[in-house]
Amino acid sequence: MDQARARKLGERIAQIVAEMLERRVKDPRLGFVTVTEARVTGDLREATVFYTVYGDEQERAATAAALASATGLIRSEVGRQTGLRHTPSISFQPDTLPGNAKNIEDLVARAREADAALAAARAGAEPAGDPDPYKVPGAAAGAAADPDGEDAAGPGGLLSETPAGRDQGAGYSRS
Repeated sequence: MDQARARKLGERIAQIVAEMLERRVKDPRLGFVTVTEARVTGDLREATVFYTVYGDEQERAATAAALASATGLIRSEVGRQTGLRHTPSISFQPDTLPGNAKNIEDLVARAREADAALAAARAGAEPAGDPDPYKVPGAAAGAAADPDGEDAAGPGGLLSETPAGRDQGAGYSRS
């Protein structure tokens, strides 16, 4: 079937369900619920409405029960407003996105704490070994120092020119 039609129908169903929960469903068990998305199968026979509930686990369970009891009323209103020959069956699923987002936020906070602990441990540390571990053998023994204070091998003891001072076609010119 046409996926664009299913997507548009899903958006319309999410809008209808949100309006129904706000205005027509008067169940006291219904908590502070937000419809996040509705997905319709390709054959337009089944719709899954995803929702989130602000509150604790008890409020989430009460809201799930209220939505389950209002499914028939919501489905009849969806059929009336969409004008489809066959109204899709509606099921409600709690959206896991807020839980995943909270988990990611917790992981980022833990990483920041670990970075801060590492920075605190690194504050007064000095590197072990030689300050310049990349010395060229022979450059320290027989090389004369430049007036700038660098040895003939270049900064950091690395060779900066080709061997014997020849350009071997590297494609650059020395200026």
